[in-house]
Amino acid sequence: MRNTFAEKFYQLAKDDKRLNIVVADISPAGAMNNFRKDFPERFVNTGVAEQIMISMVAGMAMRGLRPFAYTIATFALYRPFEFIRDDICYQNLPVTIVGIGGGVTYSTLGGTHHAQEDVSIARSLPNMRVLTPCDPDETKAITEWCAKNNDGPAYLRLGKAGEPNLSTSSAEKFKFGKIRYLKKGSDICVLGYGTILSKAFDLDKILTENGVSISIVSIHSIKPIDEEGIYKILTKYKKIITLEEMSSVGGLADIVKSFAFDNKLFDCEIFNFSLKDKFIHCYGSHDDLLEKHSLTVKNIMDKLKL
Repeated sequence: MRNTFAEKFYQLAKDDKRLNIVVADISPAGAMNNFRKDFPERFVNTGVAEQIMISMVAGMAMRGLRPFAYTIATFALYRPFEFIRDDICYQNLPVTIVGIGGGVTYSTLGGTHHAQEDVSIARSLPNMRVLTPCDPDETKAITEWCAKNNDGPAYLRLGKAGEPNLSTSSAEKFKFGKIRYLKKGSDICVLGYGTILSKAFDLDKILTENGVSISIVSIHSIKPIDEEGIYKILTKYKKIITLEEMSSVGGLADIVKSFAFDNKLFDCEIFNFSLKDKFIHCYGSHDDLLEKHSLTVKNIMDKLKL
């Protein structure tokens, strides 16, 4: 997803001189390095100075440019939070903040690099959009939207590298701001965002063999969320799973459950699977971290008694 974003941004930048990128102490590789070489006057690396990165893109936006701030998710959002709030969101500026490595993607680097609360934090900011593609193809579509159509603050949460395309054979085409069925079934609906949705496809393989049919839905926009689409799902399915590589506080599960309560939709069961609301002191692979957080297919099946 990281490389896909860089390549798409580079291609878009060839036709739009307003596109600039400011990074904070992150090595430009692949297509991002191509952008730096071809458009050096539109690429800035502030080093370990994330607050300056954010104030710089705010200033660029005020001068009519379409800037992107780009670094590891924890440093893109947590360290310069006050600057994001006051310089960008308060003034409702068209800035896209790109956070690489959402969730516990940077598994071996420890808690300082785990963005396990980022969606909740970004959602809490007035004017902020929270965009969460599930794969490289959705990353392309959302990057293009941010470059061409975004008129306010946006937090674009990406994975890192090597993620599979989950939407290649999608049941529906991508439409910005709308939920998207990647697969349609009749018994259970899985709602999720980001690369963790790959677990839903693993679950589908097992359940299909047991005669259980599931739908898999990508929620690529957490804020604003497609309320009409969520309403239809809550009235159609008896069992709904929310799946997210984010803390259990303030994420998709809370959104869906609050929406169900507010609309008196009590005929369905909603099961939440997310990262735990705690720091896990584990250093290992991405899958090792997910297992420590009980975010596994086995745990899903055990909880649903499938």
